[in-house]
Amino acid sequence: MLESKMLKPKNTPPRKPLDVRQILQQYGGVLTLLVLFVFNAIFTPHFLSLQTLNINLTQVATIVIVGVGMTLVIATGGIDLSVGSLMAISGALAPLIFLNHAFEGTVLGNVLAMTLPILLAGVFGMFNGFLITRFQMQPIIATLILFIAGRGIAQVMSDGKLQTFTNPGFAELGQGKWLGIPIQVYLMVLVVALAVYLLKSTVFGRQVVAVGGNEKASELAGIPVQQVKMWVYAISGLLAGLAGLIVIAVNSSSDANQVGENMELDAIAAVAVGGTLLEGGKATIVGTLIGALIIQLIRYTLLAQGVPDAVALVVKGLIIVGAVALQKERRN
Repeated sequence: MLESKMLKPKNTPPRKPLDVRQILQQYGGVLTLLVLFVFNAIFTPHFLSLQTLNINLTQVATIVIVGVGMTLVIATGGIDLSVGSLMAISGALAPLIFLNHAFEGTVLGNVLAMTLPILLAGVFGMFNGFLITRFQMQPIIATLILFIAGRGIAQVMSDGKLQTFTNPGFAELGQGKWLGIPIQVYLMVLVVALAVYLLKSTVFGRQVVAVGGNEKASELAGIPVQQVKMWVYAISGLLAGLAGLIVIAVNSSSDANQVGENMELDAIAAVAVGGTLLEGGKATIVGTLIGALIIQLIRYTLLAQGVPDAVALVVKGLIIVGAVALQKERRN
């Protein structure tokens, strides 16, 4: 009798059916990136070459850098439409510094050209934060001001002309390589790593997410909400300034009409596809990196298959719609 009881199988809870939708919601970005990579590895000639890898990484680096700042802003429940114009301002100021007779051909000139424009963009970013926190402007309105006026400032700084230059020291920022990998890719990785650390391991990072999740509760908990908002817009401006320098270094020229054009849309798209909630309260820096890579690889794939770039832009729009719909599905 005892033996029969011992042999009797125990009641085990029934296995839950595999929830494909939940898996896609959690790992859809990684799976999409993997599918794109495998598809191109099979059907696109020379895709696995170092040259192709570098081309894709250099084209996505500035989107990721700006996207990191956008991620922090969106995590607080805001938006920053000014990043493209701040890139133009940064890109217009740098040549004015290192082409100045006092600094031309000097290391000091290049150092100043790599720092002052970034700091100026950060100041403009803090101005956005000031309008939002001091005058209670909606972020989309506050940043729309510099979206419009910022590019005008850049055009005034450059006198509306294309600024071409030959400066090997400065050009290293966009054209230099170390161990066969472009310098801007290292900068992208550094920015991502610092942002991940900021969000995961610092009080400020936790405050950013808390503010976006529930601003009133954050105030009651003693979080300096206004300061947090000011700093995320300042960081967004600083990163936009860095991206602007990379763009003009790649081209050895600065065009205030072109530098940073539509970058705000690319950055927002990367953030949305990466899984950061557009209403705030959640931020994933690695997700933004994955989102930017997905958008870049889709565009590259379509072009490699002979699809016009205009179609690629339509596909990008559909991706954003899909990402927002997926976010809504997660909340429900």
